[in-house]
Amino acid sequence: MRKMNPQPYEPEKCWVNDKHKVCYPDEETAEQSARLVEFEHGLEVGSLQVYKCEYGNHWHLANKK
Repeated sequence: MRKMNPQPYEPEKCWVNDKHKVCYPDEETAEQSARLVEFEHGLEVGSLQVYKCEYGNHWHLANKK
């Protein structure tokens, strides 16, 4: 029996200024992803913020600088 190689998951992205950013379908999903990324990378909780994209109906993450 031949094994199928699943295609790697590629999240939807859009260009924001000069960055190709991951799109999140809603604010809640973006918030959950922000907390997960902070945990995985040892960042301070709340160091990432979410914002609604001005180019589409989705959300992105950004550093809180």
